[in-house]
Amino acid sequence: MLIGELAERAGTSPRTLRYYEEHGLVRPSRDANGYRQYDDAELRVVHEIRALLADGFGVDDIKPFVDCLRAGNSAAHVCPDAVAVLRRRLAEVDGYLARLNDVRRRLSDQLDEAIEHRLEDQEIRCLMNPC
Repeated sequence: MLIGELAERAGTSPRTLRYYEEHGLVRPSRDANGYRQYDDAELRVVHEIRALLADGFGVDDIKPFVDCLRAGNSAAHVCPDAVAVLRRRLAEVDGYLARLNDVRRRLSDQLDEAIEHRLEDQEIRCLMNPC
């Protein structure tokens, strides 16, 4: 299939496919007039790339997954290099979650303190001037 057809079937643009090609993620062949030709396997590769990008992976992190598919595996995440990327990415996400939990705890504490302060102020006002 030509680049436009692959782009349409994959839900992306030809420009994006050329970007993936520049990074070695998709591999078109060339026909006699120089047009890019893609086989059906590249559609699966593009779907995998897009899913990984949506999950926050960088273009450089995606290559082991693509290589795993190209090696004939049924899933892109089963090869050792892909597993290593998954482990690293999971550690990064765990770090983000820990930081977010810290921020959440601080915000919650500040909100509790603010509400308590307002209630104390209201009680003092009611003591001075009956509410």
